[in-house]
Amino acid sequence: MAGDRIPGIDPTARPSGDGCTECLTGEGTGWWMHLRRCAQCGHIGCCDSSPGQHATRHAKESGHPLLTSFEPGENWFWNAQTEEYFEGGPELADPQSHPLSQPVPGPAGAVPADWERQLH
Repeated sequence: MAGDRIPGIDPTARPSGDGCTECLTGEGTGWWMHLRRCAQCGHIGCCDSSPGQHATRHAKESGHPLLTSFEPGENWFWNAQTEEYFEGGPELADPQSHPLSQPVPGPAGAVPADWERQLH
């Protein structure tokens, strides 16, 4: 993914928060495995292994197909429409990940004891 302007990526869009927007507002189980960020609008959603799968749902419903990791130290993009993976890419507005103090899975206090059995 190279170039000054990539359709579907807005490097100025700030993350919507520190965790999955839908999980934190009570939609679904309220916890996630990993977090993904919409590269176009900054929406934070949970990954497809999470019970809610909110990031991919946002990508499909909004027409914003490019997602990136919101995990510390990861720099990749995923096109939810074409199912293409891209290593690296443009730097987006900070923060680049959820806080290091936030556990995985998260958020703290919301993850059930049997979380591993609930993964997709």
